[in-house]
Amino acid sequence: MNPIKLPPFLKPGDHIGIVAPASVIRYDDILGGIGIFTNKWGLQVKEGETLNTAFNQFSADDETRRNDLQKMLDDPDISAIIAARGGYGCSRIVDGLNFERFLQHPKWIVGFSDLTVLLSQVYQLGYASLHAPMAKSITTYGGEKAEESLRQLLFGELPEYSIDAYPLNKTGQATAPIVGGNLCILNHLIGSKTEIDFTGKILFIEDINEYLYNLDRMVIQMKRAGKLEDLAGLVVGQFTDMKDNSAPTFGKDANEIIYEHIKEYNYPVCFNFPVGHVGDNRAMCVGMPAQLDVNTEAAHLKFLPVSASI
Repeated sequence: MNPIKLPPFLKPGDHIGIVAPASVIRYDDILGGIGIFTNKWGLQVKEGETLNTAFNQFSADDETRRNDLQKMLDDPDISAIIAARGGYGCSRIVDGLNFERFLQHPKWIVGFSDLTVLLSQVYQLGYASLHAPMAKSITTYGGEKAEESLRQLLFGELPEYSIDAYPLNKTGQATAPIVGGNLCILNHLIGSKTEIDFTGKILFIEDINEYLYNLDRMVIQMKRAGKLEDLAGLVVGQFTDMKDNSAPTFGKDANEIIYEHIKEYNYPVCFNFPVGHVGDNRAMCVGMPAQLDVNTEAAHLKFLPVSASI
């Protein structure tokens, strides 16, 4: 794959689009996010049709959601598209999207969770995207650092993250492109044209509301598919609201499950990273070069200019 390209960074006065390409959203739930984008960051917002529609659990039927996103992709005046929320639905529309005009006027695609589908698709086209808070989640309690990290990356600043050491961490250093997202979605992309080759990459993963036995199954699937053995490094984010059997229990927590399946590998591993379905969901630039340094005292992750030699 050729070196990743970055869409143009934003500046005050630029237009961004907000759409709901997956689950239904209450419009009132994104008013705080719109306020951040407009009043704090000085951006102008174009609202998609799907912010005010509903079709069962989705924001609209597949055709309407796809057309709404397509308009944003095609609009040369929009510098970024920020999802209202995730949920489920992007995999139902991704293959019907046309990215020809996007390639003529590339823009940042921003979201996480189910948006992993679109972030992975854009990566396949050779462009970076942002796994980051969305219009609804950016106002989550405790998310001040996450909000600032998204602003930094959208406006061309490269944040550096430092977190405390974790008992299961594996020390070491890696400099490589960083890719990843929601573990369940990454599993479902295996074998599809949206699947990402993780070889030589720093992979980050997160998830929510899964049974521990199913997390075990997903990590095993990744391992059996050859997705874990040749990484440059692994960043394990937050596995939120995990569920266990009533009896007997699975016997391990989420981090212990993941560690069991990657402990044989020699690359650095950072656990308990602030990324995922939590307030402190730091922005991750999918495809951008990054440096991961895990030592006995702390773990550090910093993004590097795309021109950096890796």
